[in-house]
Amino acid sequence: MIELPRPGQVRLRGPNDGEVVVSLRMRRRRVAIEVPTTWMGRMKTQAVKTGHRMQPVAGQAKVAAAHRIEDARYWAAPRLESAAHGFEDQIAPRVSSMLTAAARRIDPRPARSRRWPMFVLLTGAAVGAIGYMFYRRNAEQWTEHMKESASDASRWVDEKADRTSGSTNRMASKVSDKADEASRKRS
Repeated sequence: MIELPRPGQVRLRGPNDGEVVVSLRMRRRRVAIEVPTTWMGRMKTQAVKTGHRMQPVAGQAKVAAAHRIEDARYWAAPRLESAAHGFEDQIAPRVSSMLTAAARRIDPRPARSRRWPMFVLLTGAAVGAIGYMFYRRNAEQWTEHMKESASDASRWVDEKADRTSGSTNRMASKVSDKADEASRKRS
């Protein structure tokens, strides 16, 4: 600590009272210097001075560390995500099946019968076979019916065509007769 004592003197701390008065000859300005006498005091003073000198470097180190941590997070995030997906896809199903198997082994209830799925399968196959037979029979009947219907339809169309041509001929002759009468009246 610097203090301005009386002119011509400098105060230093001593072992007894912590101060020693030393005379310095300088021009008009006198400086008081506190010099620690114990080893611990000297180390403390040195640490304080070093701390003051390192303050700017510590600030720069803080900024650099923050950037490095952010870079590390950008690097680690996709790798952690892919590891999580790998765990879900590969390890988790195995662990789940092991736990399910263990639960079945220690379950005190007896195992249920597995006959009903086979019964359902055979019943479905039988219903399918019966449905196929009905389909084939109906298809044959439908084909025969369509043949008969087609011949009936062609007969019906022929009859209709004959009736239509007959009525058309009658109407044409009526129109022709009326046209002849009209031309005779004019002449």
